[in-house]
Amino acid sequence: MNRGPWIFLGALLALGASFYGLILRPQIALGRMVETKTIGEENTYPLARPGLAAQGEQVYRANGCVYCHSQQVRAMEPDLERYGQRRSVAADYLFASPVQLGRQRMGPDLTNIGLRHRTAEWQLQHLYAPRMVSPGSTMPPYRYLFQVQRINGEASPEALKLTAPYAPQDGYQVLPTHDALALVAYLDSLRVDVGLFEAPLPAVPTNAPVVGTNTLSGTATNAPATNAPAK
Repeated sequence: MNRGPWIFLGALLALGASFYGLILRPQIALGRMVETKTIGEENTYPLARPGLAAQGEQVYRANGCVYCHSQQVRAMEPDLERYGQRRSVAADYLFASPVQLGRQRMGPDLTNIGLRHRTAEWQLQHLYAPRMVSPGSTMPPYRYLFQVQRINGEASPEALKLTAPYAPQDGYQVLPTHDALALVAYLDSLRVDVGLFEAPLPAVPTNAPVVGTNTLSGTATNAPATNAPAK
């Protein structure tokens, strides 16, 4: 009995089921999603990225940043402490095209890089010379996103402030290209700072001391305790 056609049909069905379950179904589910409400506000979430940040998203993709950086905070205490205030959910990626979750973390997760108080100047320096601002970094430099130009008159206010051995030779300056500025705008747009009903932000803890009292009226007092007999 020739089982070749049945084996081929079984392999085809398995491939089709895998394609539907892993690719097609998630895309259909994401395509049906709409903006959701945030907790305690009437705002919708997420918002589409502005023009320069949207261009930077494509620069991020073209340079393969997704191979070393993830954009997904898992519901695990180490992830929440280091990378974000809440876990990532599907709504976070509604306007991402393509969705760049990443598969490994050779570099830190970037889900909330826009909330880490990194200035645009720092980000540009980090792209040009990672080890200058982050000693021991394994990130490669992206110097082709910059131009080295001769200074004619005064240096440009956009010129990078670089220290030796990364500074150009005297009389020259390093200027970011449009792609570098767009990439930094995209990185700044990566921030998850709103609570959703499916993924609320944690309650803000308070360290305010509770003032005790031994008075009959229950009024708090800061007077030191004493064992002296009442007069």
